[in-house]
Formats: sequence, C-alpha cells, structure tokens
Amino acid sequence: MDDQILVINCGSSSVKMAIFSEQGEQLHSALAERLGQSGARLVPDQGEPVALADNAGHREALETSIRWFRDQGYLDAPVAIGHRVVHGGEAFHGAALLDERVIQAIEECSSLAPLHNPVNLAGIEAARELYPGVPQVAVFDTAFHQTLPRHAWLYPVPRRFYDDWGVRRYGFHGTSHQYMAEQAADRLGKTVAQTSIISTHLGNGCSITAIRNGESVDTSMGLTPLEGLVMGTRSGDVDPGLFDFLAGKGIEADETHRLLNRESGLLGLSGTTSDMRNLLREADAGNQDCQDAFEVFCFRLARYIGAMMVSLETLDALVFTGGIGENSDRVRARTLEHLILPGFVMDETANRDHGRDTNGRIDAPESRFAILVIPTREEAVIAREAATVAAERARDKNMSN
Repeated sequence: MDDQILVINCGSSSVKMAIFSEQGEQLHSALAERLGQSGARLVPDQGEPVALADNAGHREALETSIRWFRDQGYLDAPVAIGHRVVHGGEAFHGAALLDERVIQAIEECSSLAPLHNPVNLAGIEAARELYPGVPQVAVFDTAFHQTLPRHAWLYPVPRRFYDDWGVRRYGFHGTSHQYMAEQAADRLGKTVAQTSIISTHLGNGCSITAIRNGESVDTSMGLTPLEGLVMGTRSGDVDPGLFDFLAGKGIEADETHRLLNRESGLLGLSGTTSDMRNLLREADAGNQDCQDAFEVFCFRLARYIGAMMVSLETLDALVFTGGIGENSDRVRARTLEHLILPGFVMDETANRDHGRDTNGRIDAPESRFAILVIPTREEAVIAREAATVAAERARDKNMSN
C-alpha cells in the first residue's frame, strides 16, 4: 500500500476524515455526523452508513472510522496525519508539527473559538493515542490571514486590548480561501501571485476574503468566527450595543454569546432551520420568516462583496464556494442582483448548471468581472501541508543522525 496521509476535520457535531496519497489524490473519505445526538452514524463515501452509539462523541467516531477504513483495506499506517484547527491566534503563520507546546497554544486560543478548538483538540488527542509514532500536523484556519495589513486587523478599541489580550481580527476558513486563490489562478491562466479575487465561502459557517496577488488582505470574520456574514446559526455582524440592551432585559453575557453562536443566523431568522435547502423549500411554500432569512443572507453577502473591493487594486474574479456557494444557484443569483452597479452580470444558464460545462464560469459576456463557482477541497490543502511538514521533520531527523 502506498504512503498515505490521513486528514481529520472535527466539527462541533461531526468528524470528516479523508485518506490521501502523497501525490495529493483523495482515495477515500467518511463523515461521522450527529455526534452527541441520537442517530449518530458514520457515512463513508463507499458502502452503507454505519450506526454509532447514541450520543457518540468524537473519540468513538474517530475510532470507528479508522476501524472501518482498516477493515475495508483502505488504511494501513499513515505517514502523517493532518488536523484542521480553527484558531491559531498570532502564534502560527503556517502549519505546525504537533507537540506539547503547540497543543498548549491551541488550548489558549479555545476561548476565541469555543465551538471549534475544543473539538479540534479532542480529535488531536484521540489520533495521537491511536497513532503515537506518526507525525501529526495542525493546519490553522487563521494562518492564511496573517498577511492582513495592520489597518485591516486592528479594532478601534483601546490599544491595551490588543497589547494585553491579543484582541484583533484574525480571519478563518483560510485553507478554503487559499485553495480558491490557487484554483482561480489556474482557471484564469495566471500565477497565484498575479491573481486577485474575492472569495466567498458559504456553508454553515460563512466568510468572505479579499485576496490581492495571492495574499489575504481583508476578511469578514474577526477575533472569533462570529463576526461577518449571516451563517447557519451564527448572527454575523450585530450592533455591539445589543449586549447592553439584552443585559437590561435580564440576559447575561454568556447567554447572549450562546444565542448569537447557536440560535441566530438562518435559524434565528427563520425560526425553523439553519439549512439553506430546507429554508428555501419553506420559503417557496409561503413561509415569510424563511423568505426574510434568505433575503437578509443574500443582501448581507452582496454588501460585503462590495466592501471587499476597497481592498483590491484589480479584480480578476468573484468566487463562490462551500456547500451553499457551490450548490445554491438561487443564493448566487439573488446576491448578484444586488451587484449590478459594480458591474457583475450572471449567465443564468451557466449559473443553474453551477458552471459545470464552463470551467466554473457563470458570468455573462458583458460582465465587468469573471464569476466562478469552485468546489472547495480544504482536506486536500490540509493533506498537502501535513505531508510537507512531516517530510521536513524526517529530513531534520536524518540530518541529526
């Protein structure tokens, strides 16, 4: 069996796993979903779903997934394991080989990404116990955004907040936005260093990034993954005065934090669902709250697209990715209807087909800018980074012997 890279992406209620060759080809994958709930299950890319125990946690899901991969003959001993880690603060400008120092730094960032870093760490702990001799690598969502200029990451609050506590804008979904820059450059016949795009990652979590000459120069998420666009259960931007207002109603800060992270966004507006597919079905059936949620989502996205243009000198393409960005022609169409003045014009046929027959292009000939739909492959970026760091470690060990 050829050398393999195992990628582990732990979400709040799921674990995505993928096996890659050292050449970057994805060989197999599986999703453990509904963790911590009834009906937890493992859904492999081939074969039937495997039931997990009710309320199964991340460790059980990881162990079951690895056992399933082994039983199918898909996985032996990987040469490296890559972990997605959401928040790396200012400590990490790139992927890092996991050791006790790195793990401690990830723990220290947990308060900045409370829905993500703790479960990322749970996956790391389980994988290190299962594969104690295999080099394991953390790949950070925040690392790609370390190129933000100071004026883009400083908050207009007392300077001591940054000096003492690191309060600043960090940005997230970096692996996805990095991949969009690479893919857009390839499709436009440019090098990454020559490519400037606006990348919109739209899923349960949503963010948008201005990428100038291959580097992130502005992004919507900030200190935490709560800032920015409307998301599945996260509010995105709200008036900071909301905290005082709700405190006056007897709602304390920790409850407000929970509400904004878990009961807002599409779920909060619709009152029924955080899933765009379900929301559109309800909207079509006449549910006004769901119609409102759809309109707010698209308007806020369009407004941010316009704002991101301020950080660019030229624009080669607007890119849509993520579960919603790749699959919802209606979200793309409604968003672009708000962007007539800047000059974005969509080809309706190509948009309905998600750009499959046009190399991802969904812009009309008269559009001022290219518009692309590109499926994201965050796991592929994580696998590549893990392989690179593991190879560097092996070279260092050989040189020291």
